[in-house]
Amino acid sequence: MNVLVLDGNENQAVASVRSLARAGHRVAVGAATSWSKAGWSRDFAESFVYPAPQQSAADFVACVAEQVQRRPGALVLPMTERTTLPLSAARERILAAGGKLVLPPHATVLRAFDKEQTTQLAAQLGIETPRTWTIRDDVSLHEAARAITFPAVLKPQSSEEVSCNGQVRATGAPVYARNAAEFAAAYAELRQRCSVVLAQEFIAGIGCGYFALLREGELRAEFAHRRIRDVRPTGSGSAVRESLEPDAALRDAGLAILRALRWHGVAMVEFRRRPDGSLVFLEVNGRFWNSLPLAVYAGADFPALLAQLDARGDCDLLPPARAGVRCRWLLGDVRHMLEVWRGAPAGFAGEFPKRGRTLLDFLTPVPGTYHDNFMWRDPWPELGDWLDFALRKVPAQRRKTRAAQASRTNGLPASAFGSQSEI
Repeated sequence: MNVLVLDGNENQAVASVRSLARAGHRVAVGAATSWSKAGWSRDFAESFVYPAPQQSAADFVACVAEQVQRRPGALVLPMTERTTLPLSAARERILAAGGKLVLPPHATVLRAFDKEQTTQLAAQLGIETPRTWTIRDDVSLHEAARAITFPAVLKPQSSEEVSCNGQVRATGAPVYARNAAEFAAAYAELRQRCSVVLAQEFIAGIGCGYFALLREGELRAEFAHRRIRDVRPTGSGSAVRESLEPDAALRDAGLAILRALRWHGVAMVEFRRRPDGSLVFLEVNGRFWNSLPLAVYAGADFPALLAQLDARGDCDLLPPARAGVRCRWLLGDVRHMLEVWRGAPAGFAGEFPKRGRTLLDFLTPVPGTYHDNFMWRDPWPELGDWLDFALRKVPAQRRKTRAAQASRTNGLPASAFGSQSEI
């Protein structure tokens, strides 16, 4: 089978290329850059460049459709929301070109990526959620400011937004507040990069996720891990993590949400686990996740299973993934250490790692640890990861920071509707 793996600079793209090639598929890697780390893998067959969805979703979809026409019957696998959303919306064009997507209906995709709607769904299912206020205008802003208790977290309604003219923008990371002044500053910052803001009570604890592949709401594969270190200590994708068997509470809550959505394809459901062990729902990500390499190493080979589901209409039921498998994203772990050294962000009320302990943990080798991007038989994606970070993400972040500083000086909104690459 021909498979187009998009978002070639993501860790999940590297894992997917390796998995699909091992399963006998011919993999083409796409990216919005001239080269990508997944395109440096020895397992890809060819690569191509597409227009960035952040600039023009229509041009992006047209390019993917053209690539599909060259490979009739190709399965298209978007790895991020910035590619999933425009492809889902224009799926008829991909299907008309002879391509295939493993996604639920577009309305379900939009619902899954909408944190307000999924929070409401979780609450309806009896799953605990943070107290949440949706801020769309000055009236709802004042209502939230009067009612909310501190500490609080403010976040975009969705991680990616599609504008009326077809551009896609990343809305960035949450912001924290411990008092009314920090709340106002956090809202002002977020409002520059998203149209709708969610204000929630801050939930202390650690992040955990339930990962699954479903066929029209029916479970086909599942996975869970414990986070050892996150890239951002305040909460983000993990830099170091270890596989474990999903506990009953996590499995029941995650599955309840995905079954209620009648999800088709891969997804993860994210929770916060309080110190007392109770779970609080955070969000759904209806796509492959950054820590996918660990699942594949542990035996939950989601990319190969997804391709099998597309080809056969169903897939094999595998034995449970191995527990105790450890995997590290080296660049992400370096970023974790730098974030710890920088100190807790303004308004953050949770427990923040200690610098000395973080350095010791970073330098202490753990035998048997796998790596997201490095393999002895396939080392180049690791190099590509570091070069992409140094040559693209760091300069892009500096440009964005300078633009934001200039806009604050001039009193103008700092809306950057292009790439919002997070470093």
